[in-house]
Amino acid sequence: MNNDENTVYFVTGNKFKFQEVSEIFKDKNMKYDLKQRDIKTTEIQAHSLREVALFKLNSVKNSIDGSFFIEDAGFFIDSPLKGFPGVYSSYVLKTIGNEGILKLIDDFELSKAHFSAIIAFYHKFIDKILFFEGNVEGRVSNTIRGKGGFGFDPIFIPNILPDKTFAELSAEEKNKISHRGQAFTKLLDYLEKK
Repeated sequence: MNNDENTVYFVTGNKFKFQEVSEIFKDKNMKYDLKQRDIKTTEIQAHSLREVALFKLNSVKNSIDGSFFIEDAGFFIDSPLKGFPGVYSSYVLKTIGNEGILKLIDDFELSKAHFSAIIAFYHKFIDKILFFEGNVEGRVSNTIRGKGGFGFDPIFIPNILPDKTFAELSAEEKNKISHRGQAFTKLLDYLEKK
């Protein structure tokens, strides 16, 4: 394996996402070198995270010399908001934020929500695109809680740890159960077999 094949690029401008993924990468003691590439991707509004991730990947495919991946995630409030904000999570976070989301919910005890993540990975040396997914179920907190994480983490309570929001967990705790952690672990398992 030459040096180029030992490098995998994570295409993201989000330093928090890169930090989370770097921690998982370090824990696995991989033979690969993970590097961040902050280059502009073209993001579309589509019906699924998979469509968005694939479009983003293809928008930069000719700009990167090597294997790389794009990660896209969404916060889905299944009840009472029928999956909103979902694929529009980034836009909704920028416009109304966590405070705006909380104003849309009346009964927090009955709320159901989940985070989903999808990784679109382009394996340059076999010229193939692969997908890895992760999901975590939970509910919406009635208040914004915690200083960790980012995005909608302060209002998401995972079922597996029903007393804390994602933002109240350490990075290590969150990585063990999060949607991004699950998807990235699947990618790493794939890379370990190569």
